[in-house]
Amino acid sequence: MPVIRVAVVDDHQLVRMGLRQIIEAEADFAWAGEAKTGREALSLLRAHACDVLLLDLSLPDMSGLDVLRHIKSHHDDSVATLVLSAYPESQYGLNVLRAGASGFVSKSADDGELCRAIRAAVRGGRYVSPELAEMLVSGMQGAPGEPRHSVLSEREFQIFCKLAEGRSVSEIAASLFLSVKTISTYRTRVLEKMGMKTNADITYYAIKNSLLQ
Repeated sequence: MPVIRVAVVDDHQLVRMGLRQIIEAEADFAWAGEAKTGREALSLLRAHACDVLLLDLSLPDMSGLDVLRHIKSHHDDSVATLVLSAYPESQYGLNVLRAGASGFVSKSADDGELCRAIRAAVRGGRYVSPELAEMLVSGMQGAPGEPRHSVLSEREFQIFCKLAEGRSVSEIAASLFLSVKTISTYRTRVLEKMGMKTNADITYYAIKNSLLQ
């Protein structure tokens, strides 16, 4: 049986230590390294072979969604990424799948569920919980019971999160290497789709729905 090389990106040392114990306890898993920031994660992937990356959404230097987007652009054929987060699956699950993740695993999951998710991801599948599977079946576009932000595209949600953090249009443009005009267009689209008028509305919604990282 081929060994599955697993790396972890999380800014909490105890979390990384715990995940390493789980991974090293499995005969078909091998520890491939760890990182505590987004930039360290990108350096890790350039330096070490990895089959599955466990990625936290909340990192000190950049959003986990930004890291995921970079991975899908530069390592799509070689690395499966599982988002491992304490944030609500109902709020983030659809968007991380749209962004190219192989699944979303809650930090409250047991080690058996995590191992199943890793094995599914390395086979090229998607790991989703029953709750997220139901959301996917319902259509992923604002069906009853889904959060309002589920109508946003992957790029729109990325910019929505940055606006919610209080970032200016020019700051977002610089960080994403896009023009200010392009970001302004996305901002207008986000406000229209969400039925909002100002950035303050976006921030309030993000706080209320536990979306701020």
